[in-house]
Amino acid sequence: MGEYTFHDAKHAVLTHIQDVFEEMEQEMAMSHQEKYALLEDVLESATDADELKIAFLQWYNDHADDVDFEQAPHEIWTHALARLEEE
Repeated sequence: MGEYTFHDAKHAVLTHIQDVFEEMEQEMAMSHQEKYALLEDVLESATDADELKIAFLQWYNDHADDVDFEQAPHEIWTHALARLEEE
């Protein structure tokens, strides 16, 4: 290993980790966009409110582990529909 100063080494490690984090964030954003597109597709195939909820619940069950939602599906559904009352 070549000669380097403490500050150079510290800067190199911090810069590398920042680059790794940025790459991870980009990959996560792409994954979330893909999952959102899948949700759009499954909701588009629903023909009424009951099918819409079933499609959402199925999508949630298929992707909850990957997305790591902090809310249960019924909470997300309720919060989403509450927006209609705000309009």
